[in-house]
Amino acid sequence: MIDALDRALVHALHVDGRAPFSRIGSVLGVSTQTVARRFRRLAAEASLRVVGLAEPGRAGRTQWLLRLGAGPHTAQDLARALARRPDTSWVRLASGGTEILAVVQTPADDGHTLLLHDLPRTNGITAVSAHCLLHVYRGGPTGWRGREAVLTADQVRLLRPGREGPVTVRPLADTDLPLLETLGRDGRASHAELAAATGWSPATVARRLAELQASGALFFDVDLDDTVLGAIAQALLWMSVAPARLDEVARALAGHPELAFVAATTGPTNLVAQALCPDPAGLHAYLTRRLGALDAIRSLESAPVLRTVKGAGPLGPAPARVRR
Repeated sequence: MIDALDRALVHALHVDGRAPFSRIGSVLGVSTQTVARRFRRLAAEASLRVVGLAEPGRAGRTQWLLRLGAGPHTAQDLARALARRPDTSWVRLASGGTEILAVVQTPADDGHTLLLHDLPRTNGITAVSAHCLLHVYRGGPTGWRGREAVLTADQVRLLRPGREGPVTVRPLADTDLPLLETLGRDGRASHAELAAATGWSPATVARRLAELQASGALFFDVDLDDTVLGAIAQALLWMSVAPARLDEVARALAGHPELAFVAATTGPTNLVAQALCPDPAGLHAYLTRRLGALDAIRSLESAPVLRTVKGAGPLGPAPARVRR
């Protein structure tokens, strides 16, 4: 079972995914060995890992949320095939296992290979809809508050990475790709490992990491099975909101502790959110009492999430060792 120390560790990694275990242990009042042991257990039992991700807009990428209908005997295979692609994230099975939800990133100035070529030729898909994510109000660097309700303000301040003087920021370039690919597999990779992947010196790696984080071009996310935190009932919510009030409603929803993701989209519905609740009764209460009180929401469709096939970062083998 996950306990208060495990929750504090998850919160600490949200504050700084690359914080040394020694610093986390000092802030939490436990030994470095205890933090490392807890991290290993959560990695094995709850799929915990840290991933480094480029901010899509800074990387010249457009994000799409796909809804794919499929037969019950083919949906899982299709979901796994999507999860293996480097341009997908957050692949989930929903709606009784006959719907696949996935986020796809496409080059902003290029053709959409997956959308226009690969999916239409895939056997077993019965329906396709693609919703461009116009603006993300919660998600990415601002994740679910259910993971971040443990540490005190002083503990958060002690964990936040420091900034030493002004940072000269260069935009993302092709030369950053090896760095981003390595961090996408393991956000806690050491400077020596990143230097080996990029051909840079460890000092250059450290400087470039500081630049990208300071500019917001790079952030670190935490992959985790949220059911261990009590989020048993999960659902994607598709809402239609009066356009004049879309921004107002989206900003209000971004403050709801039940939601881990809120974004404005294209399509017949213009607002999507992901709800994480302790049980079906909690989800019902949220839908009827919190969302039901917002008169600007003209329609609501909920799609229960059954399983997460892929999280924020690319699939890959677990790290060979735990970095302190």
